Amino acid sequence: MSSEAVYFSSRATVRFAIYPNGFEGARVLVEISKRALCDVFGAQDDGVSLIATYRAHFSKIQVRALSRYCHEPSVAVLLDNDDFATPGGALATARKAERRTATTARPAPFHREPLP
Repeated sequence: MSSEAVYFSSRATVRFAIYPNGFEGARVLVEISKRALCDVFGAQDDGVSLIATYRAHFSKIQVRALSRYCHEPSVAVLLDNDDFATPGGALATARKAERRTATTARPAPFHREPLP
C-alpha cells in the first residue's frame, strides 16, 4: 500500500494519512517528526530524503500511528523518537544490533516437528 506524504519544513514534520477503519472510514492526518525520521530511521536532513525514508518505513510508521490513534482518538498524533522506543532502549540501537547480526548470522536450519 502506498501513502501520500508531505514534508512541512515550518513544522519539521512529514504529514500523512491513516485509515483506522479502512478506506471506507475516516481519514486521519498524522505527523512524524523530522527528528524521528533522522534519528530512528536514518533519513538525511532534507525534504526528499525525509519523504523517501518515510515511504521506505511506511509499514512500521503506520502501525505506530494507528496504535497511538486508537489509544487516544481525540488527540492529534505526532510521532517522535519516543514512539519508536523498544523495552531495552531506542529503536535506533536495536537497528544497529540487527545490522550487526544480519551480516554475521546465518538462517537457522529447517526443523520439522514429528507428527503425532
